Amino acid sequence: MEVVIEIQGLEVMGFHGATKRERKEGQPFLFDVELVAHDAGVRSDQLADTVDYTQVVDRVRDVCEGERFNLIEALAAAVVDDLMEHFPISRARVRVRKPRVQLEAPVEFTAATIERTRR
Repeated sequence: MEVVIEIQGLEVMGFHGATKRERKEGQPFLFDVELVAHDAGVRSDQLADTVDYTQVVDRVRDVCEGERFNLIEALAAAVVDDLMEHFPISRARVRVRKPRVQLEAPVEFTAATIERTRR
């Protein structure tokens, strides 16, 4: 049985962006994480048999705070790769939203989504 585990709107400060100002001042990034695991504690009702949300949050924070990227596409890919490496999941999908983006016209946010499937 596939289980979809979701964390939506996780806010983490980061120093990512194409401009010097973004990389110097930092800004919040919002992460929407979707992980697919098999069985994932459904039958046992035990945390040890599923993906611990706290550990997922820690991994996302480690990547976002520990590295610097010019593009949110690269940030999203790094988070997906890290999650695939550290958890027993078959698929990971991560959307990174940048709510304070400054463009020529007002926008709510920009975003990039990366999805990987284990083969």
